[in-house]
Amino acid sequence: MKKLSLKVIVAAMTITVVAGSFMGCGKKAETPTKTTTEITGTITASGSSALQPLAEQASIAFKAKNPKATVNVQGGGSGTGLTQVMQGAVDIGNSDIFANEKTGIDAATLTDHKVAVVGFAAIANEKVKVDNLTKAQLIDIFTGKVTNWKEVGGDDIKIQVINRPKSSGTRASFKKYGLDGKDEVEGVALTEDSSGAVSKTIQSTTGSIGYLASSYLSTDANKVGLKIMKLDGIEMNKDNITTGKYNIWSYEHMYTKGVAKDLAKAFLDYMVSDDVKPLINKLGYIPITEMKVQR
Repeated sequence: MKKLSLKVIVAAMTITVVAGSFMGCGKKAETPTKTTTEITGTITASGSSALQPLAEQASIAFKAKNPKATVNVQGGGSGTGLTQVMQGAVDIGNSDIFANEKTGIDAATLTDHKVAVVGFAAIANEKVKVDNLTKAQLIDIFTGKVTNWKEVGGDDIKIQVINRPKSSGTRASFKKYGLDGKDEVEGVALTEDSSGAVSKTIQSTTGSIGYLASSYLSTDANKVGLKIMKLDGIEMNKDNITTGKYNIWSYEHMYTKGVAKDLAKAFLDYMVSDDVKPLINKLGYIPITEMKVQR
């Protein structure tokens, strides 16, 4: 009798275990809920006018993906962008130059985010018959040694130099790579606050010459009234810049004070994403990943 009872108990336990196993198999496994943090808020980026067209267009596309996020983009020049981001007045400082190249900027407090490459070229009024300058001629014109186009093979027309302010990253880049660091002529040159103003002044001023970023020369409409100068017979274009044949170019930087966080980080990540590459090319910039040379 005892043996029978023991067998019954064992059988009952076996049935319970097997039944439990089947119940476990039949129960649907729970999958963890995936949460996506919504990107919200408002930030401001200021600085480089050379980077401004890309930053503005990217901010519009970014908002289309993130309706509750706003990125305000302002110009003012690279010096302004670096100063304002260092002071905490803006969230992102746009610059054509490295922060440590700008006097008065504590580069150690800033984090560099390179987002593209831009070229710079000497630009003359369309009526100037010269379309190519040697490096030496370029330097002589912008330092005031050559003052008439006839001295470099053109007509007897006075040269009017158009400069950017000393706070301009475009000016700093052109001076460093185009003029080998030599100071531009002062007093007789005109100074314009933005790349757009430089373009308009060159268009309307006979014999004038200045410099513009490739981002301001990306469409035929923007080239009306202008002549893009070759340098030692080499054109400023994507192939020549990426291979190092044309040397007047710089990185486009977007600096943050300390490590980028929250909306600023999300926007900076977007700036170097595949989504923005078509925009970079369309607007006359070059994706950093396509550069075969580095600074």
